[in-house]
Amino acid sequence: MRLLLALADGRELDVEVAGAATGPVVLVQQGTPEGHAVPGSYARAAERLGVRLASWARPGYARSTRRPGRTVADVVTDALAVADLLGARRFAAVGASGGGPHALALGALVPERCAAVATLAGVGPLGDPGLDFLAGMGEGNVVEFAAAQQGEQALRVLLQQWRPEIVDGGVQAMVEGMASVLSPPDVAVLDDEFGAEVLAGMRTALSAGVDGWLDDDLAFTRSWGFAPADVAVPVHVWQGAQDLMVPPAHARWLAGQLPAGSLHLLPEDGHLTLQSTRLEDVLAPLAQALA
Repeated sequence: MRLLLALADGRELDVEVAGAATGPVVLVQQGTPEGHAVPGSYARAAERLGVRLASWARPGYARSTRRPGRTVADVVTDALAVADLLGARRFAAVGASGGGPHALALGALVPERCAAVATLAGVGPLGDPGLDFLAGMGEGNVVEFAAAQQGEQALRVLLQQWRPEIVDGGVQAMVEGMASVLSPPDVAVLDDEFGAEVLAGMRTALSAGVDGWLDDDLAFTRSWGFAPADVAVPVHVWQGAQDLMVPPAHARWLAGQLPAGSLHLLPEDGHLTLQSTRLEDVLAPLAQALA
């Protein structure tokens, strides 16, 4: 089910609800620039576990109204509106890649409502002296974050150059364009239904332009609005050892900062494989936290 949710401040959120028809709610934060579409791997795992999933396009993606200058912490207002829509007083949160910090924000800032969090190759904070943010990242990500650090104008020029490769090409063109950040396990899972879903999700996310992508990247260059040490709820940190988008050092750093963090480092996985083949393992402890 897809709907537009009107917010108190006049904005709208593009929301998708999937998984079980009833049951505990897990709020989903997709990566950058994946928007809000729920892949079949998520929905099937949620159905088996009896979990409802609610995903929404962060401001500027798809049909969600842009919120210029947003921080990672600003996700809380939107998350609570979505949870209230579903009548969920308590919920859990999962965030993949660029969605990871946004899921952590819920555990840090509204622990009275967020019971547990899972991150899938979630990015760490840029600029923290304890984390070499770019070490081990593929060339495409290094170029992207360098532009983000230069500011909105430089970043917008770059993303507008990249957008047509996503919205106008096919799966093979997407794989070729992302070659510098795709490990062999990631390439393997993109050569099937999952690859088509990833591409369709990014096309929907970028249908109105690059504002959501841009604002995500700019938010990662600023303070998140909280520290990982503020996340007192249980956090399951899932990470592929072969990841070239968000290297394992990010997961190790995060797990070491989180008061109740547990690291699941998977030697055979890359970045996207976590969302393709590991979702039932990821969602199961979140469902248990809400039981």
